[in-house]
Amino acid sequence: KLGYRVVHTTIANILNEHGIEPAPNRSKRTTWAEFLQMHWESIAAMDFFTVEVWTAKGLTRFHVLFVIDPSTRRAEIAGITSIPHGAWVEQVLRQQMDDFDGFLRNHKYLIHDRDPLFTTAMIEMIASAGIKSIKLPPKSPNLNAYAERFVRSIKDESLNRIIPIGERHLWRAVDAYVQYYNHDRPHQGVGNVVLDPSFEPADPNGKVICDEQLGGLIRSYRRAA
Repeated sequence: KLGYRVVHTTIANILNEHGIEPAPNRSKRTTWAEFLQMHWESIAAMDFFTVEVWTAKGLTRFHVLFVIDPSTRRAEIAGITSIPHGAWVEQVLRQQMDDFDGFLRNHKYLIHDRDPLFTTAMIEMIASAGIKSIKLPPKSPNLNAYAERFVRSIKDESLNRIIPIGERHLWRAVDAYVQYYNHDRPHQGVGNVVLDPSFEPADPNGKVICDEQLGGLIRSYRRAA
């Protein structure tokens, strides 16, 4: 129609360059949004973020591994280490898959990026527990948006305002924030409600109480019961 003469291989190459499947398969392909919608309650995501910590050796970079449930926004710190490696990640995830109280015990899909720390052995290990690894394409943080938003929240509201002194201080800081995030912080993405309130239903006309953590760095407000 446009006057160009092309062959089938030319068309195939153009489709491949843009990640488009051939016509017979295109209608069978599930989009990312459709996948999330169909499996929403069974999906968990995980990722790392880093924190500079003051230690006896000077500033040391620690890696924090966390897991999050996109459907509820609930998050949990899985582990913290200054020397991350594949075997450490595997051990941490074994704890998260505990049948009694593991964060991943009711999930069937685990979203993660292509970090080398997420090894083939790790993928096989979680598969043996009935959890399928969903490895994201390179350079696609938007596909793990809920995890990325958690990282932004914990850094903007807490970790970027302090310099943790030692690993124990770092654990205390992230534990305090996760407690606040899960039990006291309203979340706009789920109707501006608290995920799992730590306080009793209150008198709407009661006295306003301010709860503080980390020396007042994290504050939340509620009505007295």
